[in-house]
Amino acid sequence: MAISETTAARYTAQDPDVRLMLRVQQDDADAFEELMLRYQDRVVSLMTHLVGKRDLAEDLAQEIFMRVYRSRKRYVPGSKFSTWLYTIANNVASNSRRSLARRHEVNLVAQESGEFTGNPLDQAAVAASGLMPTRLLDKAELSQVVQLAVAALNDRQRLAVLLNKFEHLGYEEIAEVMELTPAAVKSLLSRARANLRQVLEPYLEQGTKVNAGEADK
Repeated sequence: MAISETTAARYTAQDPDVRLMLRVQQDDADAFEELMLRYQDRVVSLMTHLVGKRDLAEDLAQEIFMRVYRSRKRYVPGSKFSTWLYTIANNVASNSRRSLARRHEVNLVAQESGEFTGNPLDQAAVAASGLMPTRLLDKAELSQVVQLAVAALNDRQRLAVLLNKFEHLGYEEIAEVMELTPAAVKSLLSRARANLRQVLEPYLEQGTKVNAGEADK
């Protein structure tokens, strides 16, 4: 899709990360290092939730940044830098899941306790479900139940929630990343919130765990 000069100028003016990427386009190594410092941990965390394995997520994050660098000469700022980056990340995650499925590694969501401990997604998932805990949860307990809730979502719902609640992308930005319409994203997030609520509500209120497979995907 062609990007107008007006659009490119608007994102260049508004987004400091776009300006960094334009410096990367001119082979500025310091600018590329700065972008990696800003986004590497966030990309690794996102990929961990999408593919379920920390070591694999770290490898995929490196691949994502290599794609960013290899694409630098073709880069045109038609969106926020983060939107462009997460579009690449989504493609890499999708390719990885297909590859794992072909090798019959179908358990793609982390089940190990503590995998996501301390991640801001813990509170984001509770917020996305529209629930507030009626009892006090410690960090480890909250992290464990959030893992269960996130595992209950299908791949598209999980990505939409991560981008919306963790990366703070709006409907239009998520639509661009996922190649959907904003209305489709809104519907996807609504279903995701319902599924999160189904898993989280019994536990937050009474401490009753629900199997991830019981949520309606």
